[in-house]
Amino acid sequence: QVQLVESGGGSVQDGGSLRLSCTTSGITFISSYAMGWFRQAPGKEREFVAVISRSGAMTDYADSVKGRFAISRDYAENTMYLQMNSLKPEDTAAYYCAAKWSAGIVLYKGQSEYPYWGQGTQVTVSS
Repeated sequence: QVQLVESGGGSVQDGGSLRLSCTTSGITFISSYAMGWFRQAPGKEREFVAVISRSGAMTDYADSVKGRFAISRDYAENTMYLQMNSLKPEDTAAYYCAAKWSAGIVLYKGQSEYPYWGQGTQVTVSS
């Protein structure tokens, strides 16, 4: 059974930093999976945040987080990370990680493309 578990959320002040983790289990070859981060603020739809290819060689970000967030992955630990710096109140949301088997260097930005999801971790940024 595939499981994704997020951790690292919390409450920070405007300008602060957090690092989210997403640990996977039940996936035999995690290096065959592209992974992504999405977020959902209260009253809003879930939106794309960042994605990393199966090899880790390619990444992409939503315009709203470019230059502030960094996605990475540790294959030995079966874990993906999202380093979030210069956090703003508008970054407040529940953050979800997702995984999708990938045949090549493809970056998936649509949430409907991902079959596996974590339960989410809350990030709150106060001004």
